[in-house]
Amino acid sequence: MAEEQNAERTEEPTEKRRREYREKGQVAQSKEVNTALLLTGALILWSFYAPVFWEDLCVFLGFFWRMSSELTISSLSVQKMFLFILLKMADLIWPLLLTGLVLGFASSFLQIGWLFTTKPLQPDMSKLDPIKGSAKFVSKRSFFEAGKSIGKVILVGVLAYWTLFSRFDEFLNLGGAEVASLVVFLADFMFSILVKVCVLLAVIAVVDYLFSRREMEEKMKMTKQEVKEENKETEGDPQVKQKVRSIQRQMAKKRMMAEVPESDVIITNPTHYAVAIQYTRGEMEAPRVVAKGADHLARQIRKIGLEHDVPLVENPMVARSLYQVDLGETIPEEMFKAVAEILAYVYGFNKKDQS
Repeated sequence: MAEEQNAERTEEPTEKRRREYREKGQVAQSKEVNTALLLTGALILWSFYAPVFWEDLCVFLGFFWRMSSELTISSLSVQKMFLFILLKMADLIWPLLLTGLVLGFASSFLQIGWLFTTKPLQPDMSKLDPIKGSAKFVSKRSFFEAGKSIGKVILVGVLAYWTLFSRFDEFLNLGGAEVASLVVFLADFMFSILVKVCVLLAVIAVVDYLFSRREMEEKMKMTKQEVKEENKETEGDPQVKQKVRSIQRQMAKKRMMAEVPESDVIITNPTHYAVAIQYTRGEMEAPRVVAKGADHLARQIRKIGLEHDVPLVENPMVARSLYQVDLGETIPEEMFKAVAEILAYVYGFNKKDQS
């Protein structure tokens, strides 16, 4: 067992292995793809929805201030006011929430397709092992995640600084500007930063997804022994299959030998081949081969035939030709005449014996 665990995993995962991992919910999936798609989708939606949002928000705030000046403070009025604000805000932000929900599902679907499993939610006591848990902190994935997080912070900071530096002169001129102009500048400034961040996150998402796929492929790799064991499970143990085939051959041989006493004639080669023929007038269209064998099996067929008084006819050419016919099959048409002559001889010989 220890040797199997320490064996090098060099074999590519089989379809069964991949299916088992997928059923367990262990698939290549990157959180960075979700983040990039959500932020990009929300930003695209916001670029179209922002004017409508601000217009509706201004109308709501104006209505709220007018209504609050006329509001009589009571527990019931405060509850109604709170419910009104809650419903209005929900009406304003529902497109963003719905977009986030749809994009979250789409990002997972694009990465792993349709997958529903509850196995990741099932309790696993092995996860409480402190030794295995501490090993995760020094794994390749943990170093990659740490480096990715630090890199994202640095890159976003560089993008923000670069964007601000490129528009620093505009920023200085806002000292005496109106509040509306300041808000428009800040909104445009933040939007330009977010666009660059989306591009950055898209690049990180591609790299992270490729890394996740490679990591999962390495995790799913198998040892040579595991491949052998899986082949035994799916295709069966070769030794067991060989034994089953041997038993099947023996049973088929017994059934064939049981047909020999019922045959009308055994045509021989004389020693190498033996073919037993059966024909019942009115029931069969043509004679059929009920038993056949070569060498040792041929001797057994002849022996059983002699024990049960089945006529033996020596005809090497016919015996070799009939040996090619499958068991239970009727003889070919080109053999009708030759076999008919043999059967006629046998029937005639039997009549002489009876007389």
